[in-house]
Amino acid sequence: MPLLFSYGTLRDPAVQLATFGRLLDGRPDALVGFAREEHAVDDAAFVAASGRAQHAIVRRTGRDEDRVPGAVLELTDAELARADAYEPAGYVRIAARLASGAEAWVYADASAA
Repeated sequence: MPLLFSYGTLRDPAVQLATFGRLLDGRPDALVGFAREEHAVDDAAFVAASGRAQHAIVRRTGRDEDRVPGAVLELTDAELARADAYEPAGYVRIAARLASGAEAWVYADASAA
């Protein structure tokens, strides 16, 4: 099963139920070599669903001391495709290393990827 690291809305049980139809199995972890920032989302449907225009986004710094806390989620290939459809413009899915040593997908700043 693919692993997806979430530092934002995909950790929310209500978002998981709406997006995947179930609660995902997950565990705490941290994204290594990234920093978390705020990002203005322009997608009106996403903003309406989330209730806010500002959302977290991560950018690669390449420094091992930079870490973003979150959760690593286990999902199917079909659910990963649903996660791709869920994320608004400005985010791109990339592979990254976690503090646990696992490799996982993460949605990062598309302008810096």
